[in-house]
Amino acid sequence: MAHPVTTDAPVIDTSKRDFMKKTATLSAAAALMSLVPPGIRSAAWAAGSEGLEKTALSFGIIPLTDCAPIVVAYEKGFFKKYGLDVSVSKEASWANIRDKVSIGALDGAHMLAGMPIAATLGVGATPKDTVTAFSMDLNGNGITVSNELYERMVAADPEAMKTRPTSARALKKVIDADKAAGKEPMTFAMVFPVSTHNYELRYWMASAGIDPDQDVRLIVIPPPQMVANLQSKNIVGYCVGEPWNQRAVEMGIGHALITDYEIWNNNPEKVFGVNKEWADRNPNTHRAVVRALIEAAAWCDLPDNRKEVVRIISAKSYVNAPTDVVDNSMTGTWRYNKTESPQPMADFNVFHRYAANFPWRSHAAWYITQMYRWGQLERAVDIRKTASGIYLPDIYRQAAKEVGVAAPTIDWKPEGVNKANWTLKQATSPIAMGPDMFFDGMKFDPAKPLDYIKGFKVANLKVDLKALAKLNK
Repeated sequence: MAHPVTTDAPVIDTSKRDFMKKTATLSAAAALMSLVPPGIRSAAWAAGSEGLEKTALSFGIIPLTDCAPIVVAYEKGFFKKYGLDVSVSKEASWANIRDKVSIGALDGAHMLAGMPIAATLGVGATPKDTVTAFSMDLNGNGITVSNELYERMVAADPEAMKTRPTSARALKKVIDADKAAGKEPMTFAMVFPVSTHNYELRYWMASAGIDPDQDVRLIVIPPPQMVANLQSKNIVGYCVGEPWNQRAVEMGIGHALITDYEIWNNNPEKVFGVNKEWADRNPNTHRAVVRALIEAAAWCDLPDNRKEVVRIISAKSYVNAPTDVVDNSMTGTWRYNKTESPQPMADFNVFHRYAANFPWRSHAAWYITQMYRWGQLERAVDIRKTASGIYLPDIYRQAAKEVGVAAPTIDWKPEGVNKANWTLKQATSPIAMGPDMFFDGMKFDPAKPLDYIKGFKVANLKVDLKALAKLNK
């Protein structure tokens, strides 16, 4: 998998106009909604709140910009619109989120896309069936390193560091030099063992031939603590969501090397997760929550609303970060370092476009392949069956129909095949979709997950491949 970055890598949008264009259809939809008489709209909303099994709910978030759909649904009244009395609880770590949802202290939460899978399969914790019917966003992460490591990488391979997306080729040379000098492995951080961030950091490193289990030391640090640990030199780099990459850049203590959009265009990032037993006991409430979240996510993606999203989530009770730092990525730009002007990146945060809220079972299957790749999952499971029991697109489809939003009519799609925008026709009405390329050119076919797992040159498999093949014919 050690492929160099080539010139046919996906092109990032080059103007903020793209951000406006990509959200124009949402503006049109909002305009059409405004033409519906208020009385009719109110009647429809009231009808949607009938038969709720539970109305007083507590949802957990982690202070990251992609908590926006939950926070906006609360602050702008989308939860109340559907008869839900929600409180939002800022949690200290992803382990807190997992454990509180598991024991019922939270009704649901902002979760890493891999968390419902890990919770269900017992990866890193006692098994607890957990499900999701709503994907909160696409993209939103980056990899940042200290100024000292950045300078070493530039010295080791100047050409590699001039090319974007930035590969880990220069980092490999720094690591090899340290090994030759008998130095201890460098320490990098990610936010949770089953996080997108862990898999993205590993994917990026492994693409250059770095074995993340042997060549570096990976530790877990909660997102808000990343910058302080970089500044105090406890770590040399990290993968995290916003605003903690841009915060290090603005403080002048780090360089953002690459975004997760560049690693995998429009990758799934967070989901809204609940216990399966909670979902089974509260089907009407669950669907009402999804309706509210769909509308909140659509509201977040309207360009005219992004500044207000920044103002809302920057507050101390949520992300607790300077508005100018949050604003950078939220309004379609990205800053790699303090001396360079912000670069256009219209799709850094996608909350609703590109069917972003649909819980693709193929995305769940991809996460399972990564759990196998890095030895987190040792027992063989039927990957498609497992994904189908955790990601619940039918609940999303029901909610989407009730709020008049188009939804895919398929549950699975390949990744790494679309270099440009395309149209999903297998939907209740055509949906504009974005690129889905991996930066190393690999492709993921959810019908052949075992072939994908076997295709990696750097891996740490602990599963019996014969047993896995038997269950995944």
